[in-house]
Amino acid sequence: MFDSILIPVDGSATAKRAATFGCALAKQYDAHIDALHVLEEQSLLPGEIGDQNPSEQGREALDEITELATRCDIMVETHLVEGQPNEVITGHADENDIDLVVMGRHGRGGLKERLLGTVTDRVLRQTSVSVLTVPGGDVENTTSIEYDRILITTDGSENAEQAAHYGVDFAQHLDAMLHLLNVVDVQAEAGAFDAGGVTEDYIEHLETEGREAIERLAQQVDDSDITMQTAVEQGVSHEAIAEYAAENGIDLIVMASEGESNIASQSLGSVTDRVLRTVDVPVLVVIV
Repeated sequence: MFDSILIPVDGSATAKRAATFGCALAKQYDAHIDALHVLEEQSLLPGEIGDQNPSEQGREALDEITELATRCDIMVETHLVEGQPNEVITGHADENDIDLVVMGRHGRGGLKERLLGTVTDRVLRQTSVSVLTVPGGDVENTTSIEYDRILITTDGSENAEQAAHYGVDFAQHLDAMLHLLNVVDVQAEAGAFDAGGVTEDYIEHLETEGREAIERLAQQVDDSDITMQTAVEQGVSHEAIAEYAAENGIDLIVMASEGESNIASQSLGSVTDRVLRTVDVPVLVVIV
């Protein structure tokens, strides 16, 4: 499924942590890595550079991931390119048949504390390639990352079921347990002004649909060696997903987007977008 993985690096701790996760994943899939550092045009202007030339900083960042890839026994190709980071990253992914982009994102801090418009956020809006987003934190001093528990979320849509293939493939390659979750979000289904008047029959209907969605998902898992746990929870979707992930020690969440220009075509209050801002585990956003 993943033959080529693109890992953008900028020398930050968040990017280094993402690179660690990306290299560990490449090792599991025997994939080739493209390491990319983008020199922003503004950083090259006279008077904008600090004690170190931006090109030198970029090469240092690329050298670090090369060393990491070598420790993992992975093939790596480095690229130092000028331009706008999000445009260069999405362009490189499209032009080089990249199967997966691995990027860092800020750690959990609440929606009001998150600044939108970051490079990762923009790439998610523009790319046609699935993106594994890795939260900030301590840089892992290891080449082996454990993904023991993988959570696949579904709202019953075709997009979610297509994204589930990625979660199943991850579970097979990483020998992980699969968790399948559907959230019954009564307010989202009924509308903010009608949620208080929703009948028990309607809620039971939503829960039945949720169980049916989970069953369809479970039928896709044609591997008796994969252990599964299923759940239908009631609550606000992104909050319930975050709570489930925390309570069950989830290592990776797999979610669907809405296709190319995915989050751009939605409000920034979409479930996938909110989950990205409220969990402290990697999230694979599958472009479908």
